[in-house]
Amino acid sequence: MGANLADLVRDAAAVRPDHQALVGGGGSLTWAQVDDAVDAAAGGLQALGLHRGDRVALVMGNVPEFVAAYFGMLRTNLVAVPANTASTASEIRWLLSDSGAGAVVFDRGGAAAVRAVAAEMPDLRRVVVGAPAPGETPFGSFSGAPRLADTEDEDLAVLLFTSGTSGRPKGAMLSHGALLASVEQVHALPHPAVTPDDVVLLVLPLSHVYALNGTLAAVARAAATAVLVERFDPVETLEVIRREQVTNVPGAPPMYVAWSAEPGLADAFASVRLLLTGAAPIPTAVVEQVRTATGLPVFEGYGLTEAAPGVTSTLVGGVAKPGSIGRPLPGVEVRLLDEDGEPAEEGDPGEIWVRGPNLFSGYWPDGSGGPDDDGWFATGDVAYEDDEGDLVLVDRRKELIIVSGFNVYPREVEDVLLGQDGVAEVAVVGVPHPYTGEAVKAYVVEQPGAHVAPSDVAEFAAIRLARFKCPTIVEIVDRLPHSAVGKVAKGRLREELA
Repeated sequence: MGANLADLVRDAAAVRPDHQALVGGGGSLTWAQVDDAVDAAAGGLQALGLHRGDRVALVMGNVPEFVAAYFGMLRTNLVAVPANTASTASEIRWLLSDSGAGAVVFDRGGAAAVRAVAAEMPDLRRVVVGAPAPGETPFGSFSGAPRLADTEDEDLAVLLFTSGTSGRPKGAMLSHGALLASVEQVHALPHPAVTPDDVVLLVLPLSHVYALNGTLAAVARAAATAVLVERFDPVETLEVIRREQVTNVPGAPPMYVAWSAEPGLADAFASVRLLLTGAAPIPTAVVEQVRTATGLPVFEGYGLTEAAPGVTSTLVGGVAKPGSIGRPLPGVEVRLLDEDGEPAEEGDPGEIWVRGPNLFSGYWPDGSGGPDDDGWFATGDVAYEDDEGDLVLVDRRKELIIVSGFNVYPREVEDVLLGQDGVAEVAVVGVPHPYTGEAVKAYVVEQPGAHVAPSDVAEFAAIRLARFKCPTIVEIVDRLPHSAVGKVAKGRLREELA
């Protein structure tokens, strides 16, 4: 019998029942109260007729109900399928269909998108935080003790949709064993990421693996305190940090960019002991600005959904080295291979391959694309090892665009824009952006006789794509370069039209 990820909550409640666990939603909960809420959610979901292995979508923001629903699903051996609340109706429709979800739990952030597709899915059970509409179950009515069964390490716990370089998002299948392994790897760091005395800011969206397992589960493992914030605003979050005496800030580069411009940064960070960043490279200038203002270094890490998520961190060596992603976490193996699959020469860049018990089980539904027979997984990212043994990330997957840590793959955006009247051809690429790491740029060719304004393209995308996927730069061009087989040659595109 293996362990269930939700056991982290049960253990925290046993060890520190009266310790503050969650702050958010206008109140706070102890670990004993969170454990009770998880039981109620688990029992309520079972009462809806859901059974072991059924998928349940979560379209919720950073609220206590997300935590209860998420761990409740896992406790009763359901499979959680988190979705960004910024997702449009068409994106929610596709996620529900592809995952085969039998139910969805949502709040006001996901209400409009979920309800827009509900009529097309009459068998979909809907649970809502807040006032229910006809046919919906109120989340607050959940109660009862769940029927529990043994959990094996390989049992599927979470289906997180991530991006390749083309096509639709792919569901990374994360088992209980993989998620727990990642939590233990972080817990084993020589310089702890989360301690029992920490008050951890959780403004990163819980639909993202960095927040979901890299932060929330780590907080439960330490029986620490998480401060839930639903949306990032630089001034408001600084006030939250100050008011709640936050000690630990897991962030993403755009957050630090915004904070670095705020005059109240030093005062707000007076209680903070640790600053973390990941999901995308952070500009060195921003790291230096934060250090100058607060005296605190920013520790950077590297991970991916398929690794649940941690791979490397500068916390391993204990030195926050700007530009470096550090060294492998305890229990994680990393190697750099050249284009021929051979170990890269010393100091030369190579593709990052990862091996460890934290790796996913392949992509939904058949487990394809997972680690090879020897347990190694090719990330598609490129790095080199510096003279001190730390890794430096130098490139990312071909064509993949990473906006504020979220993967955007061009084909999905292109397919949407091709549906606009007057558009003959589209090519989407990533371009550098000082706040989000990269931004989405669309090159658009008009149909003969048509006139398409860049603002028209932006408006068309805004109602069909999540905000982070929408092109922020649109350029109308006469033509696009093509390869011999008719495919848009994006390398030449960047050279000819950039």
